[in-house]
Order: sequence, then structure tokens, then C-alpha cells
Amino acid sequence: MKEFIDQLKWRGMLHDVIPGSEEYLSKNKTIGYIGFDPTSDSLHIGSLVPIFILKHFQNAGHTPVVLLGGATGMIGDPSGKSDERNLLDKNILNFNEKKLKVQFEKFLDFKSNKSNRAILVNNYDWMSKFSIIDFSRDIGKHITVNYMMAKESVKKRISKDTTQGMSFTEFTYQLIQGYDFLHLYKEMNCMLQMGGSDQWGNITTGTELIRRKENVKAFAITCPLIKKSDGSKFGKSEGGNIWLDKNKTSVYKFYQYWLNISDEDAITYIKVFTFLTQDEVNELIKEHNKDKAKRLLQNKIADTLTVMVHGENDLKNAISASKVLFGKSSKEDLESLDDNTFNEIFDGVPSSKISKEKLSKGIEVENLLATETNFLKSVSEARRALKENSISINKKRISQNIKITKNDLINGKYTLLQRGRKNYYLVIVN
Repeated sequence: MKEFIDQLKWRGMLHDVIPGSEEYLSKNKTIGYIGFDPTSDSLHIGSLVPIFILKHFQNAGHTPVVLLGGATGMIGDPSGKSDERNLLDKNILNFNEKKLKVQFEKFLDFKSNKSNRAILVNNYDWMSKFSIIDFSRDIGKHITVNYMMAKESVKKRISKDTTQGMSFTEFTYQLIQGYDFLHLYKEMNCMLQMGGSDQWGNITTGTELIRRKENVKAFAITCPLIKKSDGSKFGKSEGGNIWLDKNKTSVYKFYQYWLNISDEDAITYIKVFTFLTQDEVNELIKEHNKDKAKRLLQNKIADTLTVMVHGENDLKNAISASKVLFGKSSKEDLESLDDNTFNEIFDGVPSSKISKEKLSKGIEVENLLATETNFLKSVSEARRALKENSISINKKRISQNIKITKNDLINGKYTLLQRGRKNYYLVIVN
């Protein structure tokens, strides 16, 4: 059972550990959990770190528990935040729970007959049964205000440097999370809570509650917060979060995010976001360093995660989409793209509209380049570009004046003009 801790160590995924945790896990198969607040109907790539930890935990023979915070999601976790977050109602949280479970199932085994199949629980199921009197009497009396005030997440929010302060609602968060651990210990003998390093204060409130109420030593492990090498927040792009739901972040954008990470980040991420062995990782890093231009690490991470999250077919589409812009491609490659991906690729590319009626009669390519669109400044410039063999229509080089017809449409609605390698123009037919 020592395999789990060893995996986290060499992958750089171990931060804080309650003394005795490693020894306990090396000798016992156990149940451990990580909490996720269902504040959105999709996980984002920041959620992949705890998910991978749960998968390593399961691979080592332990039983992983995904705890969805239906109750805590109504309150808001103050850890690492300067402002109080908006509270969500029960209906939204229930909807989110159903959507998230599908995403967890892509990584964790919930359905096999193995004794350590994953378990999903929602803390609303037990917290909703508590009255404030019962909770205050049975739970609150075991943790002092002094203990709660000493937590870093609390001290930051009530410091003189902040104007927002901290509501009583948020102040109780750590106690509710602590009770989650106590409940899971009593119901299923759960001995371990895991999470990000920013959760250490909340997690240790749980171990302290179990110690004081049950006279039992429970265990805790946290992983470091993953950041980019430049210090910026991992999982963000110019458009915000990179989501696991393709309707919120296209497969193409998801794939491109990983392809475009720095070499330094790739060396970190290949350990965190794949299940390659240590020898395989070391060999891949060695090969990558021989010719960094090939971006072997970035491609491996992008391929692996895209398949895990979206599947083989979506990976093929993402690769095809990348070829369209950055490699050799054909009209067939363009036609293989679905509308969402096509629009994603050419978002921001200059465009104009032409009627189907006009195209049905055929348009001289030099006129399409200049008079029917403003891609090129004049017909004479279009003729020069054609002679220079620098014009492509739908990724095919055109060196002479021809007529463009409806047969030249991609998916019945687009014609892609290109001059050189990077100068694109989109004709939309309506």
C-alpha cells in the first residue's frame, strides 16, 4: 500500500501530511475522500489534480470517495478567497451534481465489482437533517472559536487589510467540512481526507473533531497548488476557465491549451496529468530535451488528457483542426470539422457574406478575392498573388483564374481564402 504515497512524492503531488499517514496507508487498505463543491455544471482542469489523486489512490487498492458539497456549496468556502461567493440554491446544485458525476466516471471506477470501487456522496444528505440547535450542541461544542480563528483562511479574511470581513455563514464552513469527515468516519470508517494545500485548515478541523469526539486519530494529505512557471494561475486562459464540458470549452481549445504550455510546465504536468511510470516519464523528458521544437511532452499531455476527457474521436478532430492552421491540410480536413470547432478555429478571422444565388452562377476567383470581399485591395493585386502561387482556396493552391461555385463550399456554407501561411479570410454563404 506504500505505492500511493510513493506515487505522489515522485510526481510532486505531496505537500502536507499528518504524521503517521504514510505508515498507516502502507499497512492498511482504507477509504479516503476529497470534497468538490458543485458550484458549476462542469469541472475545470483545476479539478483534474484532486481527481488524479483519487485515481492513484484507487490504483493502489484503496477506496476513493467523491464528496459533492451540496450543503457546503450553499455556503461558500473562504479558503484562498478575498470575497464571499454567491450562494446557490438546491435545484441548481442538484442539476450540477448529475452533470459532474458523468465527468468523474471518466476517471474513476464506480461500476465494477471490485471491493474498492469509487463512491459518490453528497453532504446535503446528512447536513440537511441537522437543526442548528442539534449541530451547535453535538458538534460545535467540540471545536473552540479560538481554534477556528487561528486558521489562515480565517485570519486573512478578518485582517485589517480587508474591508469585506467574513460572514458567520463562511465562518462555519470549516466546522461543516470537519463534520463531513466525522460523518464519513462513523458511516464507512473513512480514515483519510485529501485536498489542495489551501484546504489544510479545513481538513485538520475534521481530524481534530474526530480526535475529540471519537478519540481516534484520522489522517490527512494535501497536494501543492499547481501554478504556471510564470506564477500565473493554472487552468486559466484569456477566456477564463478551461472546462471539461465541450459546450463550455471546445475540444479544440482544450487540446490547444495543453499544446501551448511552456517546456518548464510540461516537465511538471507530464508527471501530474498522466499515469506514465517514472521510467517512462524520465525517458520522454530525455527525448523531449533532444529536440524541444517537436514538443513531445506537450503532445503527449494534450493527447492523453483529450482522450480521457473527450474520447478518441474528439482527439482526432482536434488534431485535424490543428493541422488546418498549423500544418499541411486539405479540404477534406476542413470538412471533417463540426460547426463548433470550425467556428472556434476561425473566430476573429476577417469574413464577409455572399448569397447562394450569386455563388450558384460562379464567381471568378480574382473577383472573389478583391471585389466580392475585401481580402485583397484590388483585382490587379489578386492577379499578381495568383501568379506568385500564394493563394489557396480551401487549403488548395490556385495559380490561375478559375470560377468558384457551390461545389467549392465547405459543409455547404464556407469558403476559406488564404494568402501565404497565416493570412486567412472566411467567405460565409447564406
